Amino acid sequence: MSTAAAQVGPDPALADFLLAHKLAEPGEAAHWTPLAGGVSSDLWRVDLPGRSLCVKRALARLRVAADWQAPVSRNAYEWAWMRFAAWHEPDSVPEPLAHDAEAGLFAMAFLPPEQYPVWKAQLFAGQVEAATAGAVGQLLGTLHAASAGDVTLAEEFATDDNFHALRIEPYLLATAAAHPDLGDILQGLAARTAGTHLALVHGDVSPKNILVGTSGPVLLDAECAWYGDPAFDLAFCVNHLLLKSLVVPGHRADLLDSARVLAEEYVRCVDWEPVPVLEARAASLLPALLLARVDGKSPVEYLTDDPHRQFVRTVASSLLRAPALTMADVLDAWATALKSQTEPDSRIRD
Repeated sequence: MSTAAAQVGPDPALADFLLAHKLAEPGEAAHWTPLAGGVSSDLWRVDLPGRSLCVKRALARLRVAADWQAPVSRNAYEWAWMRFAAWHEPDSVPEPLAHDAEAGLFAMAFLPPEQYPVWKAQLFAGQVEAATAGAVGQLLGTLHAASAGDVTLAEEFATDDNFHALRIEPYLLATAAAHPDLGDILQGLAARTAGTHLALVHGDVSPKNILVGTSGPVLLDAECAWYGDPAFDLAFCVNHLLLKSLVVPGHRADLLDSARVLAEEYVRCVDWEPVPVLEARAASLLPALLLARVDGKSPVEYLTDDPHRQFVRTVASSLLRAPALTMADVLDAWATALKSQTEPDSRIRD
């Protein structure tokens, strides 16, 4: 939870929210600081006498170059997902404090960055620890296992419209439009993912949304929460580690090892369906997500070189046309392609 440089006063509705839920007292000084990160919500750190907390409000139009609209009701589902995670793994989320469904707001505990560094920042600083990745995989698998087959959760998180707007359309269908030659494959993956309802999915498990706490990983930003295909979360997170292996100097092998360990620890928790069935879905979805972070509506900001983007397109397209059956097969294909591209005359360097 890093702070932006600017400091602004919020609109009165935000201050009223704190008062209504007894998170602040009348007349008490409150210092609001916008927090950096995220394209889909406003987020503030609120410093009150002797304590701090965070307030989050969803945006109707996301802060990306493309026109990307999403229902603000996702704020309520994020709140509900946090309560679910806090019940099963209390250290895995900031403590949920209060929620106003009508206003699309919730408050949670503030976790100081010196004690809870962002995993993405650690990775880009060259602090690549397979143990951290393994803990993420284990936590993700544990939460999926806790939710699998739960009819009540399936009804509570029947958020198919939200997930379509936030993930299926901007990632899979937009990429299909950008690659007509792969359109049928990507549309098929979109339909399969949308039609799979097995466990409670976070939907945005990426290093920018993971804090590395002393008691394990802390997951943030569950706006995409959906009772759907758990393979999506696994593929989504491993995807980020593969992409970073292109741009973090000297740590390519460490990042690939982290991706393997994350997937291995995750599948140890899978007890709701045969592991090969889940892995096959994740392995076929992973190249689609790789391609989506280059040519979908939300390209990653750090792939700025054409050789990197073209490498992703080439490897992902090949894997989409000839799907792998396991995550290990995808990682092997990525590593082999990287090795062939890092010869002395190559433009891709480690």
